[in-house]
Amino acid sequence: MTLLATLATIFGTIGALANIPQAIKIFKRKSAKDISIIMYIMLITGAFIWILYGIEIRDPPLIIVNTVACINMAIVMFGWYLYGR
Repeated sequence: MTLLATLATIFGTIGALANIPQAIKIFKRKSAKDISIIMYIMLITGAFIWILYGIEIRDPPLIIVNTVACINMAIVMFGWYLYGR
């Protein structure tokens, strides 16, 4: 793995973790009324396609980053399902 691939993996993963504060806020307040579920559906779909592409080209950084992103977005979407509808 090159230095650039390593950095892309590290900083991509940090970016993928950006949804954690939103998830914490949803579950702490038990409210997700202001969450745009359409945005999260679009984002998780895109990340899933990137995972498939990463698998196809055998690129661990793409697979790792987008898997972490999907998991975190799924948590936010679950919070919306429980508290935002």
